[in-house]
Amino acid sequence: MITVALMMLQLSAAPAQAAPAPEAEIAPVNRVLDAMHAAASRADGDAYFATFTADGRFIGTDATERWTLPEFRAYAMPYFSQGKGWTYRPVTRVVTIAPIDCRCVAWFDEVLDNDAYGTTRGSGVLRLTEDGWKIEQYVLSFAVPNDKARAVVGVIKAD
Repeated sequence: MITVALMMLQLSAAPAQAAPAPEAEIAPVNRVLDAMHAAASRADGDAYFATFTADGRFIGTDATERWTLPEFRAYAMPYFSQGKGWTYRPVTRVVTIAPIDCRCVAWFDEVLDNDAYGTTRGSGVLRLTEDGWKIEQYVLSFAVPNDKARAVVGVIKAD
């Protein structure tokens, strides 16, 4: 936590607009995210959870879904063990490497396509570890068009 706090302090002092990272620098981050999505689609729990840090978090679409990695593993592994995964296909992705000397923190946002939910969004943070880039936090959300937001909120409030 101290390391994260120091990195956030350093980020707050960084220039507001960092130059885009070269493709060669963001390619390893993209590979980790692609590997995570591919493992989920094949229901390969070991490969899926290997893309996360040990203290990683998964935040799902429901307000109650803020899982530590052990909690999310306990939830997902029974599905994976039955060959039931989930498929989110990346459509677009933007990766930013934090403009700090270590070049060891990246954040991203991506638009995803899913057969059941249509357009969704993933976002999160990765950290460069001794084992390479790992997902520190992944957030999955529904993409609600602005002109439909009131109707969606109305359905949620009616529950």
